[in-house]
Amino acid sequence: MNIAPAVRLGAVALILTLGLAGCSSGSGSGGDPYSGETGAEPSAPAEEQTETADVALMTADSSLGSIVVDGEGMTVYMFDNDTQGADASTCEGECADNWPAVTVDGEAPEVEGVTGEVGTITGVDGETQLTLNGWPLYYFVGDAAPGEVKGQGVNDVWWVLTPEGERMAG
Repeated sequence: MNIAPAVRLGAVALILTLGLAGCSSGSGSGGDPYSGETGAEPSAPAEEQTETADVALMTADSSLGSIVVDGEGMTVYMFDNDTQGADASTCEGECADNWPAVTVDGEAPEVEGVTGEVGTITGVDGETQLTLNGWPLYYFVGDAAPGEVKGQGVNDVWWVLTPEGERMAG
């Protein structure tokens, strides 16, 4: 079957037009599906977002009260199986897959509202892992959005921390 060149050219033009329309940034309300933004107004002015982007730890209100979160608002946890004040984490392998370390660049992380002693250790992956009152800090992969505390009390060994660096158990 022989398709006329004009028909083929028209089909190619239509495909290119549709493909390019899907790539445009436009002013629609779709937003960026990878950033979590829905096209709605930003949650904070750009200058505020820049300021908190440099903050490693800060406080936030949650269903548990005031807790420690990272600069993006994600909850951080401590692990009872670690030794407070030790220079290493005990969370390796599958544990580290489910509870990734909270890491920073450099040795002097910026904090906001956190009054406990913030420090660092060399994490199991060789990166600089944050500590609070000597406890290595972790994220929980089950927390998908800022403010979630789904890791609280998991296996009776994972806990969120108060701004003073005390675990919030039971």
